[in-house]
Amino acid sequence: MQIVNVEAQERTSFGKSSNKTIRKEGLIPAVIYSKEGVKHCSVTHADVKHLVYTADFKLAEISVNGSKSKCTLQDIQFHPVTDSIIHMDFLELIDGHTVKVTVPVKFKGVSPGVKAGGKLMPSLRRVKIKCTPENIVEELFLDISELELGYAVRVKDIELPEGIEIMNNGATPVASVEIPRALKTATDEEETTAAAPAEETAAAE
Repeated sequence: MQIVNVEAQERTSFGKSSNKTIRKEGLIPAVIYSKEGVKHCSVTHADVKHLVYTADFKLAEISVNGSKSKCTLQDIQFHPVTDSIIHMDFLELIDGHTVKVTVPVKFKGVSPGVKAGGKLMPSLRRVKIKCTPENIVEELFLDISELELGYAVRVKDIELPEGIEIMNNGATPVASVEIPRALKTATDEEETTAAAPAEETAAAE
């Protein structure tokens, strides 16, 4: 499991005015929801950029006044104009307590449909899972070695390690193999050619 170390500063003042001051100092207001209650802190952009700007799932180990908490990033707010980070919510992981996180889905195997000239079209790259901290995984896998032209694989086809439940609807498509236009045209022409003799025979009768 990839872990990002974050050195946070404790906050004793809250509210819009306080958050505005923190942002002017180049910091990001943040909240940690923990078993002790809510911890208010601020973090630097440098510390959290590898946690935010990535397609990978990572945990954060946040240190506040020497006390460390292993957390998941639960929510992040961006400025509507500048797209800069303006607030972050973290959830401390507690052994035995279930948590919901979003992890990427990776494909394994080679699709026969792709071999035949089709194009793999991913439609869902991440899924939400529910599990206890000890069962958290960085990614889930979906076998596409039997995925043919024109067909799709769905959430229910994702390989699930023990102790993990997927929250997404099982019928939701994750990827499909698109039939290229050239291949469709060739198939249509073959069907037309095959149908012609049959039509001529029927007409002769």
